[in-house]
Amino acid sequence: MIRPIYLYGSEVLRKKAEELDIESSRDEILSLVNDLWETLDASDGCGLAAPQIGVSSRVAVVNGDIMADVYPYLKGFKRTFINPVVLSESPGRCSYNEGCLSVPGLYADVVRPESITVEYYDENLEKKQETFDKFACRMIQHEFSHLDGVLFTDLVAPIRRKMIAKKLQNIAHGKVGTSYKSKIK
Repeated sequence: MIRPIYLYGSEVLRKKAEELDIESSRDEILSLVNDLWETLDASDGCGLAAPQIGVSSRVAVVNGDIMADVYPYLKGFKRTFINPVVLSESPGRCSYNEGCLSVPGLYADVVRPESITVEYYDENLEKKQETFDKFACRMIQHEFSHLDGVLFTDLVAPIRRKMIAKKLQNIAHGKVGTSYKSKIK
């Protein structure tokens, strides 16, 4: 089911998402994963976390296909992360210009680790461990930030935060248009 994407100003985006009990919540988890994929596909984004559709659970999906024209190595790169845990991150950092479906129309440079190693459950509820780098790592870290109640706008340089404050306020007051279903709550 395609769900509305919660926009900046929505409380659920600021809460630390809860870990799910894989054994007792299988059907609910799989339904949530399906809704995330359907909503992401309808929004033309490259990633989506459960809090962005109003569910405070530690689940996120990323789809590199939408970025494959810029980053060809992302062709066919799709991942579902359930209860992800970052086991390690590289000491090296890199900056990329990020945007977000929950913060439409805003983009800013954010510094994050160059690579991370993650343990998670996939869409088959199987435990995995993988290391990610390049833009795949960027997409994943962005979505994991959502699981901790952090938006990319929280991570930009202080001067940039001041520059975008009015735009964020407008989004929080519903003064923004999106090409996808959205809401503020």
